[in-house]
Amino acid sequence: MLRTIRLTAAIVCFTLITLLFLDFTGTLHTWFGWLAKIQFLPALLALNIGVVLFLVVLTFLFGRVYCSIICPLGVFQDIISWVSGKQKKNRFRYSPAMKWLRYGVLGVFIIMMAAGLNSLAILIAPYSAYGRIASSLFSPVWQWGNNLLAYFAERMDSYAFYEVDVWMKSLSTLLFAVVTFIVLGVLAWRNGRTYCNTICPVGTVLGFISKYAIFKPVIDTSKCNGCGLCARNCKASCINSKNHEIDYSRCVACMDCLDKCKRGAIKYTRRTATKDASAVETVKVHSVTAEQVDNARRSFLSASAIFATTSVLKAQEKKVDGGLAAIEDKKIPSRENPIYPPGSLSARNFAQHCTACQLCVSVCPNQVLRPSDNLMTLMQPEMSYERGYCRPECAKCAEVCPTDAIHLTSLAEKSAIQIGHAVWIKENCVPLTDGMECGNCARHCPTGAIQMVASDSEKSDSPKIPVVNVEKCIGCGACENLCPSRPFSAIYVTGHQMHRII
Repeated sequence: MLRTIRLTAAIVCFTLITLLFLDFTGTLHTWFGWLAKIQFLPALLALNIGVVLFLVVLTFLFGRVYCSIICPLGVFQDIISWVSGKQKKNRFRYSPAMKWLRYGVLGVFIIMMAAGLNSLAILIAPYSAYGRIASSLFSPVWQWGNNLLAYFAERMDSYAFYEVDVWMKSLSTLLFAVVTFIVLGVLAWRNGRTYCNTICPVGTVLGFISKYAIFKPVIDTSKCNGCGLCARNCKASCINSKNHEIDYSRCVACMDCLDKCKRGAIKYTRRTATKDASAVETVKVHSVTAEQVDNARRSFLSASAIFATTSVLKAQEKKVDGGLAAIEDKKIPSRENPIYPPGSLSARNFAQHCTACQLCVSVCPNQVLRPSDNLMTLMQPEMSYERGYCRPECAKCAEVCPTDAIHLTSLAEKSAIQIGHAVWIKENCVPLTDGMECGNCARHCPTGAIQMVASDSEKSDSPKIPVVNVEKCIGCGACENLCPSRPFSAIYVTGHQMHRII
């Protein structure tokens, strides 16, 4: 019964969290966005003390149920392990805890976070890792399926679905997602929860707390016959059936052992002091075998092959003007400073709080957010206006951000935030290069920050060019996006390191 309840809760949480990354309309966040906000690391970065205390108390009472129910990466590994178990049963075995590796990785993680190197630390954060996998690998498949439904619906005069652009937002994020998927897939396929109990910093923290949990799986030595069936089905490899010991710092409370034991020798109950004394963590470390080295080598070569193959791919989208002339894609200009979303306050504040989970990138309806390729802000979202601009009436990114790295109280507040300012490039402007009237940037500026004036003050009939009022410009990018100049816009936005109120 306990295992069934755990599985049901895990499947529901995993499905809903995955849909949060797949739902490009952002509709589901209204009801289920809280599932992203109760993830451990996002709650910690958002200083959401209530959620952090809830997870700590939950772990202290019932063990690492967070890892087996709430964490999407943990459930994802369970799914892979379950599929692998269909081919080979009873494949696990007890292995001593690698405490030096677990606490060493946690120490490095804490140091990197304290030093402001969040972009490197979040590479091993569980929620962020799954977010990259879902948004980079699962989301395109979901969108292609949506477009296929939209295609057939249109032929039946139905507009229940609409097509969306499927494009690669960042090559580096895609590569990291592929490598993470392969590494976690191989580890989960062969050894179950290896990542959770050796690398994951959240698992290490909660594992330390779960050693003192009140309710745990307990082995009844009077009923146990030492068959080892529980250990061979423990994906955390934490049950030493010979000594009747369970390493509770690694146990994820999956309840598999309860169902596998044919004699009912394992029960999930409150442990007594006598039983607590017998549950001692083992610190002995086994030497690495030749077989393990070969397996690691094969995994590395497989990941390298996919990395090299993916690096030569480039997503392209053909656009035509009236079906006659091809329109050249816009290129990203060389900005003095990157542009961060309204509500992020500053580049420093955003970098310290963002977990690069890609949730805001997935739901941005205007396609202005994309992961950064800069090493110091790797995979954290930046704004660019080749496909759209930041509309004043939209605040989807702030609504879904689980860490409050993007925080807006109202749309009125957003309209008053200056995230950057427009810069005019004379050499690219259509009235001067082609002798044609334009004024597109001035017509679509939502704040009226651009005015068209005569290029020659002495000739009233000279081509009109834009002049930017920096004090009124909010950096929304409407001018840059709608500028007809190709491949570079004649007007582009440069970001501000510290956002301003106008």
